[in-house]
Amino acid sequence: MTRATQLGFQPPALGEEEIAAVAETLRSGWLTTGPRTALLEERMAAYLEAKHVLAVASGTAAMHLSLVALGVGQAESGERDEVITSPITWPATANVIVHAGATPVFVDVRPSDLNIDPAQVEAALTPRTKAILPVHLAGQPCDLDPIWALGLPVVEDAAHAAESAYRGRKLGGLSDATCFSLYATKNIAAGEGGLVATDRDDLANAVRNLRLMRRGDGSRYDITVPGYKANLPDVLAAIALVQLDKLPEHTARRRRQFELYDAGLAGVDGIEPLARDGRDTHAFHLYVVRIDPERFGATRDDVQRALALERISTSIHFLPVHRLTWYRERYPEQPPLPVAERAGDEILSLPLSPAHTEDDIRDVIDAIQRIHAHRS
Repeated sequence: MTRATQLGFQPPALGEEEIAAVAETLRSGWLTTGPRTALLEERMAAYLEAKHVLAVASGTAAMHLSLVALGVGQAESGERDEVITSPITWPATANVIVHAGATPVFVDVRPSDLNIDPAQVEAALTPRTKAILPVHLAGQPCDLDPIWALGLPVVEDAAHAAESAYRGRKLGGLSDATCFSLYATKNIAAGEGGLVATDRDDLANAVRNLRLMRRGDGSRYDITVPGYKANLPDVLAAIALVQLDKLPEHTARRRRQFELYDAGLAGVDGIEPLARDGRDTHAFHLYVVRIDPERFGATRDDVQRALALERISTSIHFLPVHRLTWYRERYPEQPPLPVAERAGDEILSLPLSPAHTEDDIRDVIDAIQRIHAHRS
């Protein structure tokens, strides 16, 4: 039976606690970066087991500032540095490489979890390679050991991976920089915001100088670097702090929704979730399935349209970045990436949120089963 109301894809789970935190912050007089942002940095550093955490305006800003702090850009010779990254990501991951003045080099992903393939990373190395920017898709950490072994700076896109751990170690202080998002759909949802986590003192100091130009004490001021306006205001930090308090409960809800999907879709031919590595801690950020059109009896786009008629919202994470218009036209020499390109036609993200009930998830499962029965 079609739902009576629309089921959102990934609504934030907000309550009176977040409202009260914002009101208290407004009454304090701190609208911009202040004590609540500092407290968020302190608490996230403890949570992520990282020496430094710096709060910034977005996950995009976190990656951009990290690359700039590492000196990525245009070499003294005039040639642009290269940064190797995944094509299965939001375009921001590649955009920040361009904004830093470097060239993004896309390599293929693994069929199992759609994370970057370390063997392809190694094959793409050139003398111009300055850094590697892997993505932890959907909350599953990518295979970092062989990437670290290449000896280049690594900036992790951990927008989906706030709770993730790689081989028993929290993401955050493992690579040169690890970048998180506080966007409205993320596991810690402040609306907007990002974090840079690092154990490197030099990189933390560089990001600190780049994210905001301040007057400091008194009316006289100076700058040592042409910085940006990429700070996180206290109003958003206050929301993030409440969300951090709720994280254990929210994680448990998302884990339960994963379990419901796993059980409910196990018998549906032609639909398969992305692989999860038992050696790692998954963040349960996205429940992504691949739809085999021959076995399921319908394409991904057909299924997405059919679910929309059932009043169920879905999304796609992601269309391959190298096939998007600007990148396709700007880098025509980019070789085909068959695994990513096939995945871009098959993947579909199903509703997942602590704001959803178990019955909401059962509605999605029932709808998919009906669609499959009708198509097959």
